Amino acid sequence: MKIAVQEDPTRRIASGEHNRFVAEGVDKHNPTAIVPAQLLKPFPEDLQKRFESHHQDIVDMLVALIGKPFYSDPGFILYCGDCQELMKVLQRSAFKVNLTITSPPYNIGKEYERVQLIDSYVSWCSTWIEQIFDITSENGTLWLNLGFFEVPSKGLCVPIPYLLWDKSRFYLLQEVVWKYGAGVSTTRRLSPRNEKWLYFLKNPTNYIFNLDDVRDPNVKYPNQKKNGIFRCNPLGKNPSDVWEFPKVTTGISRSSKERTGHPAQFPLAVVERLVRLSSRNDDVIFDPFAGSCSTGIAACGLGRIFLGFELDENYCELAVNRFRSFKQARKAQQSQTKLF
Repeated sequence: MKIAVQEDPTRRIASGEHNRFVAEGVDKHNPTAIVPAQLLKPFPEDLQKRFESHHQDIVDMLVALIGKPFYSDPGFILYCGDCQELMKVLQRSAFKVNLTITSPPYNIGKEYERVQLIDSYVSWCSTWIEQIFDITSENGTLWLNLGFFEVPSKGLCVPIPYLLWDKSRFYLLQEVVWKYGAGVSTTRRLSPRNEKWLYFLKNPTNYIFNLDDVRDPNVKYPNQKKNGIFRCNPLGKNPSDVWEFPKVTTGISRSSKERTGHPAQFPLAVVERLVRLSSRNDDVIFDPFAGSCSTGIAACGLGRIFLGFELDENYCELAVNRFRSFKQARKAQQSQTKLF
């Protein structure tokens, strides 16, 4: 649905000749949903039973290693504690995770972090990335979300991936650019509208890559042929390495429905794609900086087992409440489906 743009016609920017949004109208703002619909679907009965049994096996193993979790429910395990200390114990065990999806503090002064000197920050990140490598299965993957920060006397908006991409034994397959619309407005530089996801592999010759699960069906020429054969896969095209997903936004009329009290929340739609692409049913999906547990909700909603570590107890409480709301929404959706 397009909405007409009403502006002062005496201003150049308000002219349809210079501004296509004035000429064509703008799409109505649709804030991100509380939970993407795909995460609310019920599991087949055999998967549900296997899912619950595997969850209990994982919990039993973790309790023996690092103690009782802060919260546990089928598919969702959350510990309140320092991720480095907890991973030290896991490093000495046979416990493995299949996929890690995380976004660490960016060292920019958010309420949950202590700003460090650049060298100290890089060293700190290198340590926990190496720990993740040690507890990752042989065919496992790390997706690392990073923004930018200032490097004194060197640069104002330096992408953090430039400093971290080679600081571990992981193999960097590629960088994915996450593009979004809303963001900070600036006057002395271009407005930032993207962050990066680094796509790391433990073994570049043996990894999970479920392309058919994430293909983009929006193809311009779906019936185009070459030598009598359709050029495009019937399920859609490869999404490419530039992904456009809305940010979790704030504001009276533009606030995302999935918005929580955490100040650095990435959208469930992004995490859903990562989980689908890089894991299988029953796999263990890990986030050492769990925050509001977007990784956990996406993992659990797709039949994976989530393990999260979060240092701040307030965020743990927030995440548990969010997960319970997700469970209620899932139950309500499934009850409605049965009616039809």
